[in-house]
Amino acid sequence: MYDMANMKKLKTMKELAPEAVGAFHAFNDAVFKDGALSVKVKELLAVAVALTTQCPYCIEIHVKKAKAAGCTEAELTEVTMVAAALKAGGAVTHGTHAIAGA
Repeated sequence: MYDMANMKKLKTMKELAPEAVGAFHAFNDAVFKDGALSVKVKELLAVAVALTTQCPYCIEIHVKKAKAAGCTEAELTEVTMVAAALKAGGAVTHGTHAIAGA
């Protein structure tokens, strides 16, 4: 079902719900401006989150934006491993619920 061509439908969504979609775009634009964190760092964070949520649209969009912000392949690889560690850590720590109390 994943097809980047679906992103063209965002225009239709904005026509159908202009206030809500416009507000989302304004929020997203504000979030990804330089601030206490640089755009580069924010895009690395976005890649990590996209990898853990496994959203192919977010992965593709934010990897491109990360590269445009100057992220290197080494940085993208490291952020991939950070995301993997967090996702695995969640499984391990939630596994404690399966173990009887001491």
